Amino acid sequence: MCYLDGNYMKNKFEKFYSTSNAGSILIALLVGLGTGIGAVIFRYLITFFEFVGYSWIPITFPFLGNLTVVIVPAVGGLIVGLMIYNFAQEAKGHGVPEVMEAVALHGGKIRPVVALVKSLASAISIGSGGSVGREGPIVQIGSSIGSTLGQKLHLSDEKIRILVACGAAGGIAATFNAPIAGVIFALEIIVGEFSVRHFSLVVISSVASSIVGQAVFGDIPAFLIPVEYGITSLWEFSFYPVLSVLAALLGVLFVKSLYWAEDLFSNWKGVPEWLKPMIGGILLGGLALLYPILTGIHWEGQPQIFNVGYDVIEDALAGNLVLGVALAFLFMKLLATILTLGSGGSGGVFAPSLFMGAMLGTVFELGVRKIFPSIIAPPGAYALIGMAATFTAAAHAPITAVIILFELTGDYRIILPLMLTVVITTIVSQQLLKGESIYTLKLSRRGVHLSRGRDVDILEGVLVKEVMSHDFNVISMNDNLSNLSILLNQTSSHGVVVLDEGGKLFGIVTVSDLRNAISSYSNLDETKVKDVATKRADLLITYPNETIGQALYRMGSRGLGRLPVISRDDPGQILGLIRRQNIIRAYHLALTRRSEITHKIKQLELEMEDNFEVVHLLVNEESAIAGKKVSEIARLLPEDSLLVSIKQDGRGVIPHGSTLISPNDYLTIIVNGDDVENLKEIII
Repeated sequence: MCYLDGNYMKNKFEKFYSTSNAGSILIALLVGLGTGIGAVIFRYLITFFEFVGYSWIPITFPFLGNLTVVIVPAVGGLIVGLMIYNFAQEAKGHGVPEVMEAVALHGGKIRPVVALVKSLASAISIGSGGSVGREGPIVQIGSSIGSTLGQKLHLSDEKIRILVACGAAGGIAATFNAPIAGVIFALEIIVGEFSVRHFSLVVISSVASSIVGQAVFGDIPAFLIPVEYGITSLWEFSFYPVLSVLAALLGVLFVKSLYWAEDLFSNWKGVPEWLKPMIGGILLGGLALLYPILTGIHWEGQPQIFNVGYDVIEDALAGNLVLGVALAFLFMKLLATILTLGSGGSGGVFAPSLFMGAMLGTVFELGVRKIFPSIIAPPGAYALIGMAATFTAAAHAPITAVIILFELTGDYRIILPLMLTVVITTIVSQQLLKGESIYTLKLSRRGVHLSRGRDVDILEGVLVKEVMSHDFNVISMNDNLSNLSILLNQTSSHGVVVLDEGGKLFGIVTVSDLRNAISSYSNLDETKVKDVATKRADLLITYPNETIGQALYRMGSRGLGRLPVISRDDPGQILGLIRRQNIIRAYHLALTRRSEITHKIKQLELEMEDNFEVVHLLVNEESAIAGKKVSEIARLLPEDSLLVSIKQDGRGVIPHGSTLISPNDYLTIIVNGDDVENLKEIII
């Protein structure tokens, strides 16, 4: 008789999942189904907590009256704060940036507890009246499911990343009943790239999750579109660019206001972190009591600016709102959302951006209709376009915005103005936010830069001075082009540094400059190098203490093959050159460093008990370790802890005894789970 041991069967299953296409498809399907079920449970949880807060409590305690809208958000905020602070701080806020960071920097690894805490915290936050969306939480829940499954099956980091994207796609698909938009969202925002190896599995997961949602809630889109939208007159195409700019400004205002509110609450040192969401809930309730007095807009049961606000969005799409009401809702929703999230609540930014966009589009449409009543689209068309444009302005995801609106309407006629609007909005908002989005800005403020692509980020850990070439060819500005031609041929160089009479940097001359000169000048012996070289004032340069990621970005902006490295103290002193081969060397150096840190962490995880955790903490200015060397902080940290790495000014550093810890440094520490809170108090 043959006996099969459990470990043998487990290893066979793990090999099947990790090496075969059928196994990959099965896992993606499981992630999609799991995310769909998670989304269904999450929505029922929101309904339950909303019923408790705004049906059961008013009936049971009628003497509370309108104070219910203050007490319920406050109690909800207190519960959310305690849950997040004690169990999973990753569940704080809107969730998507944490998923992006996990995919880009941590091999897609997300702690399993995040899905549970995020589900409950966000459901309580939304159900108690928090002005946030359910999309971000569902994305984080789905991503956590994918990550947990991948880790349990011991899959590679690359496969876990794909499963995280599968979960994110399933979250959007289940929320909006929009499987295509789910796929695009996962690839455009979470993964940051479109590739065949990601696409097929993400599609499977998105479709599976959407099917689960349809089985429970029916084949109904997130928003009921009452009419078919289209173009009434070609003159309307002159209105949409104006709406684009307004949406870009609104999106930028939303992003800036949100992080201003986060900083405001974060810098409030006299109040415990777990108590701040309750204070946000009290302020939110106060706003709900105040705005009927200020605006004359009344509510029954639950204020219109509470919760996700889909019913108000549908009123805007149906053309049921008047100008003053829409304008008031716009700014009240903005204030309500930044109070909820800024204070530490849990929920998404997707729905608030759609809400504000719908209000902006309504205000714009009603204003234009007063001037041009005969050439304006049906009521709600501009609200729909405003939704996509404002989300695009905040998230910088134009493809997702176009696809999700197309899936919601099923009408091709709205696509042309939609594409025009989101493209203009993207360009304007990217300029105003310097390439950052509402998702990436949260990470860049912690020193994690994903805005220029995931592959560039690894180069942020290498300085220019570490890999620059000190050996480069030079020529005098007064030399002639004949000598330049000889030098280029002898050295096989494509570019030469040009020095002035004092030996300072004058500029750079390339083979292309010489070719152009040959066609323009008849006598190369009489033509000076200085006549054809690119002068110092027109050069893109870099400094020795900048990162290679910054240098590469500048080179890519003009397609340059080299970048001079100059002294900050003396702009005329050239210290070296950065060429393409230096970039390759920097990439290998960065990979080596990252591998060292990853190997160190994994070795420690293998050697230690399960109770140990890897935590990432930002050093505040008032921290007990700010301004101290690593050798000096050993007595301050818990005994069972180890400082693994430091990120300073976006650059990864392996800590040594002499390394100085400064405010805004981002520390990676392995610590006994029982000492996590003690460690946070020391560093934060």
